[in-house]
Amino acid sequence: MTPRGRLLFGSMCVIWGIPYLLIRVAVRDLSPAALVCSRTALAALILLPLAGWRGELRPVVGRFGWVALFALVEVALPWLLLSSAERRISSSLSGLMIAAVPLVGAVIARASGSRERLGAASIAGLAVGLAGVAALVGLDLGAASPAALTEIAFTVLGYALGPAILARRLNGEPALGVISVALALTAVCFAPFALTSLPARVPPVHVLAAVATLALVCTALAFVLFFALIEEIGPVRATVITYVNPAVALALGIGLLGERFTAGMGVGFCGVLVGSVLATRGPPAAAPAALATEGGR
Repeated sequence: MTPRGRLLFGSMCVIWGIPYLLIRVAVRDLSPAALVCSRTALAALILLPLAGWRGELRPVVGRFGWVALFALVEVALPWLLLSSAERRISSSLSGLMIAAVPLVGAVIARASGSRERLGAASIAGLAVGLAGVAALVGLDLGAASPAALTEIAFTVLGYALGPAILARRLNGEPALGVISVALALTAVCFAPFALTSLPARVPPVHVLAAVATLALVCTALAFVLFFALIEEIGPVRATVITYVNPAVALALGIGLLGERFTAGMGVGFCGVLVGSVLATRGPPAAAPAALATEGGR
């Protein structure tokens, strides 16, 4: 890996590991709808002009319906549910549970007609990963909200469905164009809900800083860097960041927010990580389908 590749890889490991911390900070003063709207609107203001300048908007217009569906399952609903869930559970636990996305993605890929056979390693990976998720939830069930866990479960499902839509219905479309339009659509749809749930007072500076960082760094800059990373090291190695992001979320939650590290987190994360690696092993040709925008998280 070149020095540029290492820099991009390290940056993405951190950038898509910090949204959980920032969401936890922001939802203390903002409604989930207001947070999602402000985050997507600010990011769209940056990415739409860039996509237009690169000529990546026009091709997307003809696939508007699929782009809208992608925006719904990959951005709008997951970000709303994740923001809502983090009002009741820690950022570190939510980050670790999101690590199950590759597992669900592997199941969806096989169930939707993937020609790749489900080998022994993949089956073992799914079993280990499932046990890891059970450990994450079961060993900490007393400290977790069932409603929040359900929201995280649907967030994981959305993050896993998004790449399937990209691979099967938007394959070959300009990535920046798809992402920027998806963000803009989400912002427009959430605007009425955000306006009716604005706080009575201007939120504290640290909350505004969290929202700005989510929008400008974890969304707008992150997607530009991620696409550059794919060009630099290829799609297969680029997706390895999804295994590092939860560890970053865990470290930040414990170190900065004083969140508690439990046995369930340790055992569960190891299980999910090992299971994801085994379950998603496959030929390089299958890798582009795994190019989720999950950190848009």
